[in-house]
Amino acid sequence: MRPVSAVIVSLAALAVSASAAFAQEGGNTDDMDLALAAGWKAAFACSDLFTAGQSMAEIDQNDLSGIYPDYQRAFDTLPKAQVNTAMKTVSVTYSGMMPPRIAAWRPGFGCTQLPIGADFSMISFLPHFASWPAAPAQDRGSAIGANVKIQLRTEEAERLEAPVSFAFDERTYGNGTRTSAVLVVRDGQVVAERYALGVDHETPQRTWSAGKSIAATVLGAARRNGLIDIDYPAVIADWNNGADPRRTITIRNLMHMASGLDSGGSGARTDRIYFGGGRVVDQAGSKVLEAMPGTRFKYSNNDTLIAMRSLRESMNDDNAFHRFPYESLLNKIGAAHTTMEIDWNGDFIASSQVWSTARDLARVGQLYLQDGLWGNERLLPEGWAEFVRTPAPAQPESGPGYGAQFWLMNDAAGVPEGTFYMAGNRGQFVVIAPSMNAVIVRRGYDANGGANFEINDFTRDVLMALQAADDERSALRAQAELDAELENMSPKERAKFLAGQ
Repeated sequence: MRPVSAVIVSLAALAVSASAAFAQEGGNTDDMDLALAAGWKAAFACSDLFTAGQSMAEIDQNDLSGIYPDYQRAFDTLPKAQVNTAMKTVSVTYSGMMPPRIAAWRPGFGCTQLPIGADFSMISFLPHFASWPAAPAQDRGSAIGANVKIQLRTEEAERLEAPVSFAFDERTYGNGTRTSAVLVVRDGQVVAERYALGVDHETPQRTWSAGKSIAATVLGAARRNGLIDIDYPAVIADWNNGADPRRTITIRNLMHMASGLDSGGSGARTDRIYFGGGRVVDQAGSKVLEAMPGTRFKYSNNDTLIAMRSLRESMNDDNAFHRFPYESLLNKIGAAHTTMEIDWNGDFIASSQVWSTARDLARVGQLYLQDGLWGNERLLPEGWAEFVRTPAPAQPESGPGYGAQFWLMNDAAGVPEGTFYMAGNRGQFVVIAPSMNAVIVRRGYDANGGANFEINDFTRDVLMALQAADDERSALRAQAELDAELENMSPKERAKFLAGQ
């Protein structure tokens, strides 16, 4: 387990200088597009370099390609990112009148963007742990779950060869899609694992919106520890004033994507936070109601961000809050290569900015197969797995259904009932199939605006392969039992038995 000591958070001066500038989501201008494009470049280069250990050539090919099409023109005009390995910062110049966009890495927090207009002198205000342990041991074992009996599973390996290989051919499951990792876990044991060049089992990638499901798991751990009640109004101090109707929004509403809050035309685009260095409290926490809580489904990053902010305000102890995901969840399941990034104000950007390996994501999925138990310890409330996969009262108008920060694979032909999944931009998927006791992870660098990886078809093919392996194993077991029975027969009994076949 990674011990964590006190968090030092001193942000008053930075808040005075920058918070007013981010009180509202602004429109798109050429200057803002350049600033956001530079933020994308600085943020990804920083995390890929110092958290994932990628080279700049790999970063250029992966995270700095296939970006949002509306930023591509501005992005193409940016100069080379400037890397300071001693300070662990990445900066990108975008204007002769403004400081560069800056992202800075700190142990345990990964990379954090400074707000637009902040210079290097502001880095000292970023939250940081007073100490952080050395890098974790190598992740070599094939056991992903708890209490796993390791077995030789040649049938699964042989049957999964085809779908796993086809996932990397950039054609079978989506023309032009780029798979970086595939991992299949059965009964808590890795039965198939493959990576693209430059990626391995210890290479974290950004989860994008698959991080929302990790946030839900952290909230489950908080509920287990008595820190929150999901049916109690979210503890947001700024909402608890006078006639503010937002005080009625519950954590359950937020987890169901049914807060009713305004999140613009696309709730999946929170660029001022993700690439602009904005604060969660200024961007997500400032929105007004446009529907009554609990009555309307609208996919929104802000709902996840506010749910995690509510946990922070409930705990009222930033040191404990920042330690909590690691000490109460991630370390306990062995997810030692996962980092939850924060904004410069100390809020987790858990709707997207979580960096995790394929194996660590599989561990989260396996925790749900085990109904929140890990070994003999209960990490999530009993029934939490059922809660996150139960259809929310308000549902999307079309496509897959939604539970609580998890999607439901109820629109996929050939996929068993009850299958649910984590999903994120650029093809991040973690499929949890209770009927097969299996977890399927697919990571990718699919281009924004390009083809989507066909996760329904891939899931169907993988689960069919697992079923075929079961059938083959059953047939072999039956044949072995028959051979043993024949061996114990007399020659006369054996001849009579075989004659009757």
